[in-house]
Amino acid sequence: MSRTEVTIYTGRRCTYCSAVKRLLDNKGVKYKEVLIDDDPVLREEMLARAQRQTVPQIFIGGVHIGGFDDLAELNHEGKLDELLSP
Repeated sequence: MSRTEVTIYTGRRCTYCSAVKRLLDNKGVKYKEVLIDDDPVLREEMLARAQRQTVPQIFIGGVHIGGFDDLAELNHEGKLDELLSP
């Protein structure tokens, strides 16, 4: 569906991360997953970009969306599809 770049910073045992991926998969959205568990450099990258320490952290087209609750709210309001459009 989307040609807009989607990046998700995730952790292995994060249920919210799984929920984000499931929501995007159901919409047919391709995304780049950045697993930060074993890489302090990637964790620091996420902190610098998101200014938050928890996963998931979601970026659409370079814009920080937030976490799962933020993405789910956008989807519920019908605004997510707009963000995913090129």
